Amino acid sequence: MAPVPRPASRSPAAPVAAAAPVATRVGALDAARGLVMVLMTIDHASGAFNAGRVASDSVRSYVPGTALDPAQFFTRWVAHLCAPTFLFLAGLSLSLSAERRRVRGEPDGKQDRFLITRGIFIAACDPLWMSWAFGLRGKVLLQVLYAIGGSFVAMAALRRLPRAWLGALALLTILGHEAVGGLAVKLGGGTPSPPVALLLTGGMAGRFIVAYPLLPWLAVMALGYAVGGLVHGASARRLSARALGAGLVAIAVFVGVRGFNGYGNGWLYRDDGSLVQWLHVAKYPPSLSYCALELGLMALVIALLLRVPGLARGPLLLLGQTALFFYLLHVHLLEGAAHALGLYRREGIGATLVATALAVAVLTPLCAVYRRYKASHPDGWTRYV
Repeated sequence: MAPVPRPASRSPAAPVAAAAPVATRVGALDAARGLVMVLMTIDHASGAFNAGRVASDSVRSYVPGTALDPAQFFTRWVAHLCAPTFLFLAGLSLSLSAERRRVRGEPDGKQDRFLITRGIFIAACDPLWMSWAFGLRGKVLLQVLYAIGGSFVAMAALRRLPRAWLGALALLTILGHEAVGGLAVKLGGGTPSPPVALLLTGGMAGRFIVAYPLLPWLAVMALGYAVGGLVHGASARRLSARALGAGLVAIAVFVGVRGFNGYGNGWLYRDDGSLVQWLHVAKYPPSLSYCALELGLMALVIALLLRVPGLARGPLLLLGQTALFFYLLHVHLLEGAAHALGLYRREGIGATLVATALAVAVLTPLCAVYRRYKASHPDGWTRYV
């Protein structure tokens, strides 16, 4: 008769096994980030190849009553998920990283210096690298990297706040920046001054076209950091339930604000009760209805990825773990290919989807090489990308 195996004794390795849900959780977050990288590529491929592209997600770019082609609208709309996910998960990842560094005994000052230097590097990538890819003449475009980088710099100080206070401040900013921005523009004579454009409303700031004003996007990152306190030590199942609950609450907020069709819509109101008009929310700057909808959808996606861990693998995981590297290359590839082939904004949605698939296929192996290099050089320049 075979001997009965003895129960495994407790050892220093036991806490590692207990912490196993953390790896699943991080994989789900990376996969969510990878998914939005693909959705973002669709939008930028549309900007390069699609003659009928619709980009009317601001009160400044939409004339009420204008008909919106559903196919073109949804080709653009799917990318709305990207920026809120980038900023929120950046804050959440920062929270998790700060906790790991604290456990290792890394001084706060060292973390702050890295946050500030990395934030400056990321923000500088917009004017110095990304802006010229869009072919602007004499203008500099400040987009999501400006918002992410500037938010990192600010978080070096804001992360000192208690998480509950930081979360409340973030929610208050998401709720109230429309009123503050509107008041600032009114006091300025109807046109946002450069500081107001850079911080609150977007618009022109000298030679700079500000697409992503800092404060509302900083609020999204700060909210992610605050939520990080609920993530530490939680199992994947519990976190999935929390993400599902938060997602449903956020969607309910969206339905209420969009249904009321007043404050919180960034002055981009529904023309009627159609699905397109319900989803035609203001991204520039991000309205309350936009933030509630997209953060709610993001939470539901994360809940699914946590509930079905098999989805958080493969190319989506890879792209999520190399998101900035992918981002810094994909626009140049798409815009360069469109010009080289003589197809710049001359095709349609079909060409957009083909270009997206080809761009992802070309860049995925490069991302895999970069991930291996980064893993073998953890203290080098790859920390910034």
